[in-house]
Amino acid sequence: MKTLISSDIKVTKDEKCESVDSTKYRGMIGTTHLRLCYPKGTGIETVVYADSDHAGDYVDRKSTNGICTFVGCCLTSWFSKKQTAFAISNIEAEYISTEKACQQALWMKQALIDYDVRLDDIPIMFDNKGAIDHSKNPVQHSRTKHIEICHQFLRDNVPKGHISIEKVPSVDNIADILTKPLKHKSFNYLRLGLGMMEHIP
Repeated sequence: MKTLISSDIKVTKDEKCESVDSTKYRGMIGTTHLRLCYPKGTGIETVVYADSDHAGDYVDRKSTNGICTFVGCCLTSWFSKKQTAFAISNIEAEYISTEKACQQALWMKQALIDYDVRLDDIPIMFDNKGAIDHSKNPVQHSRTKHIEICHQFLRDNVPKGHISIEKVPSVDNIADILTKPLKHKSFNYLRLGLGMMEHIP
């Protein structure tokens, strides 16, 4: 399967061109043969993958978050969303993305309690060592003071054991598929990681 967009194209807004109805293209993606697979008996181990594309928007230079939540090996929630604040560095963009993943992990943990399922810490997987170190280090460095107070939420939940922060190699970070265009091989590898299998009726 080809990727949805070329990884070489830099998409920008052209104010001079005629406006295009985006709804025309939503059904033209060409992935109707793909299905999310939910095998039986996969367990309840919950893992959240987080990634960001630092300053990936070529118009406003904001970063994009990608978050994937798995219960067992089943993808249960995902989103891709532009960050509302500017990230000065790649570490900050990744840190913001991981904080959003922490919110998602805690929500999932609470939702499972409603079904009498109690989880220990939920691992959040991401690929930036600097952001991992920043989340575990309680010392505030002068060069990171510009990070808003809301991002201290992540730092607060690591020592309490609600979540754990773990490094995943960049090539295996499933959330990468939600942040930027990828080459064909990487796209298909991560698509399979999401549990999207080809379904031929």
